[in-house]
Amino acid sequence: MPKVSKESAAQVEDHGVVVDRHEDVDGYTVNFVTFNEDVDGTPLMKGLPEDSCSCPHWGYVLKGSLTYRFADHEETFEEGDAFYLPRGHVPLATAGSELVQFSPTAELRVVEEAMARNMRGAGG
Repeated sequence: MPKVSKESAAQVEDHGVVVDRHEDVDGYTVNFVTFNEDVDGTPLMKGLPEDSCSCPHWGYVLKGSLTYRFADHEETFEEGDAFYLPRGHVPLATAGSELVQFSPTAELRVVEEAMARNMRGAGG
């Protein structure tokens, strides 16, 4: 049975503000994400449907807290919380927070491509 850990993840992307260790497993991407600074994902979602994340995620907060903005409300998850995020959210993270997240790989790639375009457009 396939498995991945923070230490064994095949890909490591250090963006300074965020470190993302991830690996694809049977059509899903497992991300271990560390936020080194507060992050508002609003500008990164530009161009996606409703300017929000179009990929569902399941996860667990290892440390700190994360808030997700939806069209009609916000939800905050703290250390020890397991969560499910349907499509249509914008992430807000507190510095020092860490999570493990599971996402359908094909849907996540669309979001990652939009985020990369938006980072390049912002000079990041």
